[in-house]
Amino acid sequence: MLKLKFNEEGLVPVIAQDYRTGEIRMFAWANEEAIKKTLETGYAHYYSRSRKALWKKGETSGELQKVLEIRVDCDEDVILYMVEQEKNTACHTGRRNCFFVDIRGQEIKSIMPFEALQRLQEVIQKRLMEMPEGSYTVRLYKEGEDRILKKFGEEAIETLIALKRGVPEEIKAEACDMFYHLLLMLTVRNVGIEEVLQELASRIK
Repeated sequence: MLKLKFNEEGLVPVIAQDYRTGEIRMFAWANEEAIKKTLETGYAHYYSRSRKALWKKGETSGELQKVLEIRVDCDEDVILYMVEQEKNTACHTGRRNCFFVDIRGQEIKSIMPFEALQRLQEVIQKRLMEMPEGSYTVRLYKEGEDRILKKFGEEAIETLIALKRGVPEEIKAEACDMFYHLLLMLTVRNVGIEEVLQELASRIK
């Protein structure tokens, strides 16, 4: 392990970032023991300054963080846990992450562009699990796989036409429709968009 620069309390700040969506899930502190425990178990461990004790994220709530990679900043005094948030809630308030208000104290409801595909697939998965009345996703799903594939093909052609026309607003709108239908079919096939993006990332040299 690198010779990390712990502060006078023997702690180093840790940021937990979701490997799927890219969102920052939470911030906490860790001592050397917590880091070693994380490495040994593969699950995020931190140090509580108030309780003066080591703690495993989600040990009581079930909101475990599977750590896929640990990164260290250039000054070796900050750690980044790349995590898989197993139940999708990191904050004790029940939110996805701990950063849900802006500097004015207003709740943030928008998502960042880099989260969009993964978050949209989460919405699709929820629709197919709960089957709400009036949902376009549910209606299309009930019409069958061939219908979904046909719609994806239609949207792909419309995107191609928009690209040929060269009007930016049309291109964005048609591409969004195409991505939605692709995500729906990927969900039906039980393929996560992060798996597709991982494959894409592996091809980038």
